[in-house]
Amino acid sequence: MKQTTLGSAVKADADRLADFVIFTQRSCILNLSSELNKGNISFPQFFLLAYLSSEDYLTMSDIAKKMGHSTAAATGLVDRLEKLSYVERLHAAEDRRKIMVRITAKGVELVSKMRKEIATDLVNILTDMDEDQAETVEHTKRAILGRVIA
Repeated sequence: MKQTTLGSAVKADADRLADFVIFTQRSCILNLSSELNKGNISFPQFFLLAYLSSEDYLTMSDIAKKMGHSTAAATGLVDRLEKLSYVERLHAAEDRRKIMVRITAKGVELVSKMRKEIATDLVNILTDMDEDQAETVEHTKRAILGRVIA
């Protein structure tokens, strides 16, 4: 019986968290959309920039894997970002055929600006939560931090 009650509580928390994620994501995506349209950057391109901002560089194979695309599609993403000066391609010293992609200062600036916008949105959302909602989010945050996220 206790297991069923615990399972129900977890399910209720998961349902509330799912609502939080859906509405938070929508809010963040709407703000991202208006900001990214100014720079003619797509969501996949922005997500690639976000990946690159936390790495020294990524190979084209790494990019394809992280983005869930083919290498050809990854190359297209990188081409557009390179034309806008958000990334640069480098050749590996040990094998010139290996292309490494690195974010530029302009790309870092865009990602930083967007992270600040998202954080502001989250502050507004979290501020409006009641105690029960905040407790659910905190519990979930601890659980997620305890796992490795790819």
